[in-house]
Amino acid sequence: MKTVSMIASLIVTLALVFYSIGFSKERKRKLVTGKVLQFYTIGVCLDITATILMIIGSSKGMLTVHGMIGYSSLLGMLTDTILLWRHNLRQGSETEVNRGLHMYSRISFTWWIMAYITGGLLVAISKMNR
Repeated sequence: MKTVSMIASLIVTLALVFYSIGFSKERKRKLVTGKVLQFYTIGVCLDITATILMIIGSSKGMLTVHGMIGYSSLLGMLTDTILLWRHNLRQGSETEVNRGLHMYSRISFTWWIMAYITGGLLVAISKMNR
């Protein structure tokens, strides 16, 4: 595995940690606090960085099954983060998240986790086939 790809793997794992903490905090209290926004925002920044590094480190180009899954999950989390920021700015951090936003957060986070697992499995399978 190329060094840039290994760094990308580490960074995307850090994104997983930040997304997980932010999601857990929002889910537990159903509030979009400053801490929730920090964790989501750092998670998105890490995810974007990891995606760029994975593209650089890939010998297969940008348009792969793994890439499409990753791009869609990144887009979902980016959208979720923007929606959470918008909720916080419009409603304040002490206003409970509405059911629709709460459900969107759950779906986008679940899709991101599935993409993370699928990415790891695709890499492992490709290594076994060599």
